[in-house]
Amino acid sequence: MTTPIRILLVDDHTLFRSGIRLLLQRNPEFEVIGEAADGLEGVKRAKELKPDIVLLDLHMPGLSGLDAIGLIVQDSPACQVVLLTVSEDAEDLAMALKKGAAGYLLKNIDADYLLESLRRVMRADAVISPDMTAKLVASFRKPASPATNELKKLTPREGEMLAQLALGLSNKEIARKLDVAESTVKIHLQSILKKLGVNNRVQAAIYAVEHGLSDAGSS
Repeated sequence: MTTPIRILLVDDHTLFRSGIRLLLQRNPEFEVIGEAADGLEGVKRAKELKPDIVLLDLHMPGLSGLDAIGLIVQDSPACQVVLLTVSEDAEDLAMALKKGAAGYLLKNIDADYLLESLRRVMRADAVISPDMTAKLVASFRKPASPATNELKKLTPREGEMLAQLALGLSNKEIARKLDVAESTVKIHLQSILKKLGVNNRVQAAIYAVEHGLSDAGSS
């Protein structure tokens, strides 16, 4: 039997947490191992429980979700932090991803989309609500920064893959577009993350957009 994905819920609304818990408990793929009502408690519980995923609200009393992200990632590097919020602010989205969040989901998504997003996070895919993807790209639409030493370290193939990543493609979609095996994409992406000095594929995608690689990938 497959080990369930262990999830910590962090949200200051008790009824909302209860609803998400009930949803996840209906599916044997997921296990809710704890809850927290604010960011500070969430950081402590994440350090104690070592969940696979922290499902985190953005605006909470005391320590906000944005402030909690960096602390959770620092204490538990293997833990994936996914924002589940009502905020459609592009700055909130960009800041959350820069701080190390693996995804940004709006609370108006349906149940199936949430479950599939959690599965994708465990496959190292980025998860961003469709309504927010265009806002993310738009928030970085400015004159491209000059190529950095980090970008110059990438091989031509890695550059191609990074450009596709900046367009929001999954590993499977990148593999199909570049006609390579999905396992090859995963190997290249690990190399890209190391060379760029970023923690996850979402941060790599932001880096690529800031340096104009999304334009190259769309051509």
